[in-house]
Amino acid sequence: MLRSSVKHAIKDSEVAMISDQSSLDRAIAGGVELLLINRQLDGAFDTYEGVELIRRLTGTHPTVATMLISNYADSQRDAEAAGARRGFGKAEIGSAKMRDALAGALPEATP
Repeated sequence: MLRSSVKHAIKDSEVAMISDQSSLDRAIAGGVELLLINRQLDGAFDTYEGVELIRRLTGTHPTVATMLISNYADSQRDAEAAGARRGFGKAEIGSAKMRDALAGALPEATP
């Protein structure tokens, strides 16, 4: 559902599901513009916490925009403090809030 909502919100976007560190590294090397990161990771990363992954990415790849997907306000605050853009919750997938957040993170995107 997230993939189709993002593609609907941002025309001509490419959405890849990344579930391990090597795929993430390849995406970053390939010039990914925005990473949408779940609060709880279920892939093969060296952490299960999305905010921790954002913190690490901000330190190693400060030009890559990150955004947390979480309904929890405290997690969103922690992600922003770690360097993420303001994200949205799963309950907001497909909403105007999600579209606005994506457009703000990708200013050249065509909504």
